[in-house]
Amino acid sequence: VQLQASGGGSVQAGGSLRLSCAASGSTFNDITMGWFRQAPGKEREFVAARRWSGGSSRYADSVKGRFTISRDSAKKTVDLQMNNVKPEDTAVYYCAASYRLIHGLIEDKDRYAYWGQGTLVTVSS
Repeated sequence: VQLQASGGGSVQAGGSLRLSCAASGSTFNDITMGWFRQAPGKEREFVAARRWSGGSSRYADSVKGRFTISRDSAKKTVDLQMNNVKPEDTAVYYCAASYRLIHGLIEDKDRYAYWGQGTLVTVSS
């Protein structure tokens, strides 16, 4: 599967931004899509994830209630709606995919084999 992230930019604290991850490939059966982020000088961390086929989503505590991950089957995209953003949300955001991922490991970045290029989000106070 190939992934292409877009939608990053600069936004003021309290504002909103929508990231999109376009996926292409032969099959989307049993695939989990995730968003991760990496701030300068920090490790890449989990943000949100969901199975392509549906079911519950998972969020990092730091974004719960503010970010929403969703899927558009027609466009073959997985989007991350970011509301009420904070300066600490500033990072490069990456989308990722994993096949046959056990739900309990959904937050583990090392379980994702496919990554898109990052898109930078900058939140100013």
